[in-house]
Amino acid sequence: MTQIRELYLTVAASAARLLASPQVAAAWQEPSALPKLSVQGLAGHLAGQIFFIPQMLAEPVPVEESIPIHEYYARVSWIGSDLDDPFNVFIRTGGEQEAADGPAALAARAEATVRELRTVLPAAPDRTVRRPTWGPWSISLDDFVTSRLLELVVHSDDLAHSVGVPTPELPAEAVETVVDLLSRIALRRHGAVNVLRAFTRAERAPASIAAL
Repeated sequence: MTQIRELYLTVAASAARLLASPQVAAAWQEPSALPKLSVQGLAGHLAGQIFFIPQMLAEPVPVEESIPIHEYYARVSWIGSDLDDPFNVFIRTGGEQEAADGPAALAARAEATVRELRTVLPAAPDRTVRRPTWGPWSISLDDFVTSRLLELVVHSDDLAHSVGVPTPELPAEAVETVVDLLSRIALRRHGAVNVLRAFTRAERAPASIAAL
């Protein structure tokens, strides 16, 4: 099994535990830390990053060209888009629907899916995958797993902050992988000078070098 799959499984298990916490259930109908998204919707979106993997593995191998993960993030239209962009509305609606059966059902499903993936993911072949919302391209399974790792790390922090619990401690390698990826996205969005200044020169740094 590749290292990225091992890291993903570890972080997915952590996310499943967070989803099962009583604080998430208690705040279920409250607004989350993200604009226009409830705790329910955020929890559903977080859990979706676990559910996506078996869904993708069940799909036929795509015929579209395979592109590297950095090219994938250069092509997607949602980065930096408005909150009311149709894609972002779809994400919010999808998260609410994913969690419609309540916190206990969502947490149980996430835990069961992680257990399934501990067997399925290590044995999965080196193949490409594709979602229908993408353009005419595909990415490798490991790159897709990396993209889901990014989502799990970022949204675990969002959910923990939303319900007033500490952000889960994750393996350093997982966080480093996500930060490396976010740094490359930030470079493309904001340019080398702005990113360098944000890292080294607070007195002339830009207001933000947010990657997403």
